[in-house]
Amino acid sequence: MKFRVERDVLADAVAWAARSLPVRPSVPVLAGLLIETSSDGAGGLVLSTFDYETSARATLPADVSDEGRALVSGRLLADICRSLPNKPVEMSVEGTKVSLLCGSARFSLQTMPVEEYPALPDMPAATGTVNSEVFAGAVSQAVTAAGRDDMLPVLTGVRIEIEGSRISLLATDRFRLSHRELTWEPGATDAAATALVPAKVLADTAKSLTAGSQVTIALASSGAGEGIIGFEGAAGGGLRRTTTRLLDGEFPKVRTLFPNKHLTIARVDKASLIESVKRVSLVAERNTAVQMAFCEGVLTLDAGSGDEAQASESLEASVEGEDITTGFNPQFLLDGLGAIEAPVVEMAFTQASKPAVMSGAGSLEADAELEFRYLLMPRRLLS
Repeated sequence: MKFRVERDVLADAVAWAARSLPVRPSVPVLAGLLIETSSDGAGGLVLSTFDYETSARATLPADVSDEGRALVSGRLLADICRSLPNKPVEMSVEGTKVSLLCGSARFSLQTMPVEEYPALPDMPAATGTVNSEVFAGAVSQAVTAAGRDDMLPVLTGVRIEIEGSRISLLATDRFRLSHRELTWEPGATDAAATALVPAKVLADTAKSLTAGSQVTIALASSGAGEGIIGFEGAAGGGLRRTTTRLLDGEFPKVRTLFPNKHLTIARVDKASLIESVKRVSLVAERNTAVQMAFCEGVLTLDAGSGDEAQASESLEASVEGEDITTGFNPQFLLDGLGAIEAPVVEMAFTQASKPAVMSGAGSLEADAELEFRYLLMPRRLLS
């Protein structure tokens, strides 16, 4: 194996492939990054990683002299490539070692037994394509409410629902719920599929595939490839492809939690509300709520009680319907506000003890934009 490649192209692809390497691999070879070269086609160099759950495969252009394959420590190679001077990189196999030459810098890396490395899973058939920036933004909003408790693995995922030209993304940790809808280009007009994807993998993947204009989503509804979802996008003159195993288990039926009617609807400038919540919550003790009282065009925030530190702040708000006082976990509230892209946040209530629905709006008078909704359970207020 011998090839020559541009430093920036190599460093970027190695960093991308190595990002999902396990910190404590079950077997040593899973810490490796597989390097394969081929003199056929434009993508002469392929870099791969796989931990039996998630695979990453980067194809990039390189000047290949000799075909072959080698397995080296992925994290070490990523650290080396990141530190190289901005000159072309030459890599070759010399016995049991891989030689890397860049300018006057020279490294020798011990190889790992490539014959022990597992075969990467095949991609399912492509289901359709979606704008990469839109997809990355939608995923970042959806994962806001995903659980982080590995004792409840189903709640650590994002449920993807495909129905024709619409994709729905749903996530919940039992205390909040996010719902994002977007359009895409399905391979078939009657496309229909569902998948429960690990939220962390989905977020990292969506964010890393924005170099190209489109992301291909590959999801098998049955047969070969079932239980795996794949994503593919262009980058660095080549392709990047990742697959991950779907989570097992039944995602809770959460859509019915969004109420059809509301007794109170309030709209507040998002940036001002974020700053106010941050200030007022400084005196909120652990696991206590920030109180929100909506009354006659004013939102009053309160935190703290009794002999402890207290804080209060008022903001202009557009309030329709009955006055209401409720309270929320301040961090969960800030997470939802940060996920909303519009300049105004709309908060819709049925009762003080029932969940509130947050969404974005263009102004204090505009109707809510319902592509993204964030439902948040209230917290009991201290008397």
